[in-house]
Amino acid sequence: MSEEIRSEQNAQEENLSEILQVRRDKLKALQEEGRDPFQQTKFVRSAWTSEIKESYDSFDGKTVSVAGRIMSKRGMGKAIFCHIKDDRGQLQLYVRADAVSEQEFADFRKYDIGDIIGVSGYVFRTKTGEDSVHVHSVTLLCKSLRPLPEKFHGMTNTELKYRQRYVDLIMSDESRRNFEIRSKFISFVRRFLEKRGYMEVETPVLNTISGGAAARPFITHHNTLDLNMYLRIATELNLKRLIVGGIERVYEIGRIFRNEGMDTRHNPEFTTVELYESYADFNDMMDLFEDLLSSAAMVILGTYDIHWQGQDISLAPGFRRMTMAEAVKEYLGVDFMAIDSDAEAVAAAKAEGVDMDGVEPTWGHALYECYDQKVEEKMIQPTFITMHPVDVSPLAKRSPSDPRLTERFELFICRSEMGNAFSELNDPIDQRQRFAKQMELREKGDEEAEMMDTDFINALEYGMPPTGGLGIGIDRCVMMLTGCDSIRDVILFPTMKPID
Repeated sequence: MSEEIRSEQNAQEENLSEILQVRRDKLKALQEEGRDPFQQTKFVRSAWTSEIKESYDSFDGKTVSVAGRIMSKRGMGKAIFCHIKDDRGQLQLYVRADAVSEQEFADFRKYDIGDIIGVSGYVFRTKTGEDSVHVHSVTLLCKSLRPLPEKFHGMTNTELKYRQRYVDLIMSDESRRNFEIRSKFISFVRRFLEKRGYMEVETPVLNTISGGAAARPFITHHNTLDLNMYLRIATELNLKRLIVGGIERVYEIGRIFRNEGMDTRHNPEFTTVELYESYADFNDMMDLFEDLLSSAAMVILGTYDIHWQGQDISLAPGFRRMTMAEAVKEYLGVDFMAIDSDAEAVAAAKAEGVDMDGVEPTWGHALYECYDQKVEEKMIQPTFITMHPVDVSPLAKRSPSDPRLTERFELFICRSEMGNAFSELNDPIDQRQRFAKQMELREKGDEEAEMMDTDFINALEYGMPPTGGLGIGIDRCVMMLTGCDSIRDVILFPTMKPID
């Protein structure tokens, strides 16, 4: 793909060389005349384009000052029409030779698509019914030295769109909408949690131990301390330290870094919100998560009904809830709860075509792999999958009714995991044993296994109350709310391989 991008950019440069030179010549002429647009430092705007169009009657006939980027321009003798685009929308301008100075009109005829201007004039409506500004003064605020993509096609190369998001945002109202929804969702999450008494905190991005999740970390080096450090793969352990410290409802919205593969649902750096509530369990977290997504959809989109990944989804309250064993039994017909031995469980998984190579041959791993490889893809409507095996849940509390399982859930929508929650493990002895088991896996070459965090165990020994914890992938939630199929469409600057 990089070769394709490089070739396209080279071709563009060759085709644009004359256009680029013409624009630079126009800038040079202005500078030689002492009218360098880059020396403009401010323009006082009195109205946004959207305000004028939405409240036309209150602006009709009044003088306004508006500013924005020229998106279209057409001349008709001694009159020129153009559209400018600002942060809120687009508006038509009408520039007549007899309404502005001779110099201003001559200059305006030379302005290019992409130039940024500020104008003053009175608001009126054309014979065709388009709200407009009749310009009586115009100032060039920034000269665009590179032309925008052709209007009707925009940025046709998807990878180039991600690399040059600034151009994508200029040309695509849909992309702009996606990031507005992202911003609204993050703001909604904060309001939602603050109303429930949660305190927002910030915890370190650089850590001496990589913990809180099963993932491969990014490693960097601290020169002063001469110490290798890890970019965090989760905020979990530090937030639970705060629960120990008596902050009973706590959350963090933060960037997470995982040195793993990239595809339509994964980016090496992404955003999560993790929250913890004392004296709550995973059932409380299910209720909270369901309420959060349902109410966010209604507040931001005005509906529970969305279309995502080719599926019609309902986010109306009342998400389905089933254990992992129930899901495997329903979709594969294998009843793991009736299986007692590890060997029997592994044999049952293999009989269903599940690949167990490189997987620890236990009952828990066999159940998890059956779900992960064969059942997860069937989860279309919102479904909470609960009671995960303890083998794959090193930080979750064991189920009192079956020590092989933990009080944990993941929410799946359209085959995508949206969030992960536990009744948090608060037994320091059990936690130490699980960390020890994870360390054994690391010694065998598993780079994603948990490290032993002795300070976290020390914190648990002071006593952590029964706690419910929930981690939510912000990016995937935004994908769902916007209907985007790729995570790169909802991250402003996704990770991209450099072009040599």
